[in-house]
Amino acid sequence: MLTVALVASISAAAYWQQWRSQQLEQTARERAQSLWLLTGALDWSRLILREDARASSVDHLAEPWAIPLQETRLSSFLTGAESAQVDDGALDARLSGGISDEQGKLNFRNLIEASGERAQLAAVERQAFLRLFAALGLPSSELQQLMQGLLAAYDSDPASAEQRLLRPQRFEQLAWFGLSRQTLERLAPHATWLPEPTPLNLNTASALALHASLAGLDLGQAQSLLAQRERRHFAAINELGEQLPAIAAELKPQRHAVSSRYFRVRGLLQIDGATLEQDALVQRSGIQVRVLWRAHGGLKRQIPVLE
Repeated sequence: MLTVALVASISAAAYWQQWRSQQLEQTARERAQSLWLLTGALDWSRLILREDARASSVDHLAEPWAIPLQETRLSSFLTGAESAQVDDGALDARLSGGISDEQGKLNFRNLIEASGERAQLAAVERQAFLRLFAALGLPSSELQQLMQGLLAAYDSDPASAEQRLLRPQRFEQLAWFGLSRQTLERLAPHATWLPEPTPLNLNTASALALHASLAGLDLGQAQSLLAQRERRHFAAINELGEQLPAIAAELKPQRHAVSSRYFRVRGLLQIDGATLEQDALVQRSGIQVRVLWRAHGGLKRQIPVLE
């Protein structure tokens, strides 16, 4: 009996090792396939943005890039129809995602102005973020802590080099400077972090972002502007000033625009029961579109439950 038990244990261990190796190999293969497919999707998004730049210098939410891609089986791209017959043994890969305008949000990078070796806060932008935090009901103490941290990070004084904080590269990294996870989640639809100061796109900004950026614009007026914008986008920033003369003096080319250079591309790929997410920031300069950073979520697999 002891010999039988020993042989059974060794056989079970060998079977488990073989199963584990097979699962690791399958996961690695699926991740490699997913990354290639998501790379293709990202290149496709770059092509859309490049062709949009050829067609118009104004960016708004009625353009092709702003239409999200609903979950679509990739085989339908090859056949040209969603209902096309696909072999049962074919790879089941489904893609969804979309492109969003990052300049339709307030840019935290605008808070910092360089003045020689010392960094200082931009007074107008500071007031804009105070209005945004107030409108969202967020603690202003977190904003004050963030601003002090950014000043320390962008201080170029050699004497403070050893204590200088790392500069953020992504919006999520603002948590380093005191913003809580809940605050970041509330801010995400209306604020961002970009590598340089950027103007707010009046054609893609949310009502809260418009209200925060323009001191003379209340939330009701901002909502009305969004309704008007759906019928006809702004071709120039002075068109908004003509509609609302009270805020015309606040509209500055350095702070407001009707075109954008920074876009966020998100993709979700489901392949044979596994899911992989991709998030990327792209910069468009003329018709050149380049990827500034790209991140992937972990490959998640649905494990069947044995009953």
